[in-house]
Amino acid sequence: MPALVILIIFSFSFYAYYKMKYFRSQRPLERRWLSAKSSIALGLFVFFFGINQFFLHSSTVTYIVGIIFLLVGSGSAWAGYRSYKHYLPLVIEEAQQTAKNGGS
Repeated sequence: MPALVILIIFSFSFYAYYKMKYFRSQRPLERRWLSAKSSIALGLFVFFFGINQFFLHSSTVTYIVGIIFLLVGSGSAWAGYRSYKHYLPLVIEEAQQTAKNGGS
């Protein structure tokens, strides 16, 4: 399915983007926030890959692997989302403190 392939490519691209931003960031809370965002993107990548498996082959092993990918991907995306929500106000506060202190 072409739509799933596009979603897989986008989610992996966002994962790579957030990981690069993570390694370039110097602020500790911002790094955790970016790590949460990359975890969401990686979870979505695995989730969409698991859905795509159902359309590629039709065997019992493929269905089992696809279900495992769906569970692992959704769990990773959910944990990343909860972490993202937790760190968002802290990152805003950290950015305000940094701007107030004259840092970049």
